[in-house]
Amino acid sequence: MSIWKKIRYRIEWLGLQWLYFSIPLLPRPLAHGLSRGLGTLGYWADKRGRKIAMANLRLIFGEEKSEAELKELARESYCSFAQTVIDQFWSRRLTAENYSKYIDLEAEDMDAVDAARDTGAIWVTPHYSNFEWIALFMGFRGYKFTIVAQEFRNKSLTEIYRKNRESSGHQIIPQRGAIMGLLRSLKKGGHAAFLSDLTIKPSKPATIIRCFGKMTCVTAIHAELMKRTGLTVIPGICIPQPGGRYLMRGFKPLTFGPDDTDQSIAQACWNVFEPIIRENPAPWLWMYAHWRYCPEGEEESYPPYAGRNERFDEVRKRVGI
Repeated sequence: MSIWKKIRYRIEWLGLQWLYFSIPLLPRPLAHGLSRGLGTLGYWADKRGRKIAMANLRLIFGEEKSEAELKELARESYCSFAQTVIDQFWSRRLTAENYSKYIDLEAEDMDAVDAARDTGAIWVTPHYSNFEWIALFMGFRGYKFTIVAQEFRNKSLTEIYRKNRESSGHQIIPQRGAIMGLLRSLKKGGHAAFLSDLTIKPSKPATIIRCFGKMTCVTAIHAELMKRTGLTVIPGICIPQPGGRYLMRGFKPLTFGPDDTDQSIAQACWNVFEPIIRENPAPWLWMYAHWRYCPEGEEESYPPYAGRNERFDEVRKRVGI
């Protein structure tokens, strides 16, 4: 490693350490206000991300919303993401005794949620609002997750985020060998959490779903684990509330049969969330390149950043979509 990279990594670590210790000192209203200011700043500063967000929003809502409304949705999406980042550090203030001051729970089938504490389950959520706090919240309620997290090139940053994410009792594991680690945990009655709209490159652990009517390539690991274990899949979503509070909304567990495929399972998980996002779109990560690949002959109906990919076509053929 070059001396300049070492210096850069050290500066990054010092900056993150400052956030780690200073953000929790802020009163909740001030932390919430800071996130909105940083989100608006990010919207104007991140030209590339703003361009992607606007392309995505025009694709889905261009015929029903004005350009001004789409720009406001993009800005609000940045504010929501900034809130998630700030709360990643502010969460050091959360404990098993006080978390209910900031988070409410609403479940369609509370009996199933309670039963899963002993049997284990596979939990899914999208990149919507403060998805990070869902895991923390469930940890304080006695559900210990095994979570796969991407490592930073600067490994010292990975350690800071790991401490935050494990603060309510979870275990963070690296991507390498993740499937076997998750499988061992689930077979012992553990829990696993996944982002069901996590886009990945076309490969063996990938499948294709229709997201707002457009094809996107997403992870299929949660579907594969469900088939191997037969465990219940429980969808949940974090919905922002006024003043920096959140509502954790749980949906009825999804059950699947022997004829279900990775594709049908992943699609069923997404179908739970799409109506919620359509109704209140701002908290979704619109600056994320959700539709990176497009089918042949449909280039004009996908965002400008989307492109053709042979492996994407191979996955399409394999899953039959």
